[in-house]
Amino acid sequence: MNLVRRAGSAGVGATRTLLCDPALLAASVIGAIAVGLVLGIPTDIVPNPWFTRMTPVYTDQYVWWVATSLLTGALLATYLIPRGGRIRSPVGGVGGGLLGYLAIGCPVCNKLVVGLIGFSGALNYFAPIQPFLGAGSVILAGFALMLRLSSIDVSCRVPDANPAS
Repeated sequence: MNLVRRAGSAGVGATRTLLCDPALLAASVIGAIAVGLVLGIPTDIVPNPWFTRMTPVYTDQYVWWVATSLLTGALLATYLIPRGGRIRSPVGGVGGGLLGYLAIGCPVCNKLVVGLIGFSGALNYFAPIQPFLGAGSVILAGFALMLRLSSIDVSCRVPDANPAS
């Protein structure tokens, strides 16, 4: 048996590895849940007694929350693959999470935003750009995951053409 690396298909093979290996799939799910809680609790998308939201949660904020959590959870799981990728993408993962946090948070609950542009500025200027921040979050996390998956070494065993008898 020979080890053969299929050139140009590492991302596909790595995605298959991520989805078919029960341990990696479990790590992906656990990572997504963890990221979902880290993003959802302080923004009060996940109801809790510690934080109060002053504006309602809109449908697009749920979409950005779920998408960012799933992509970042899968990105975290790629670091558990034994022949892990050569490319590290912490900026994409952290940046995607940070943009996701800004996209799903209450605009008037964000002390930094209110401190910079005031209460009315948060509602009139920051709230309308939150969907763009959410899209940026998903694009950044997706790009980081794609880079990471494309750098994972996927090898498979292929039988010899003329086996020794």
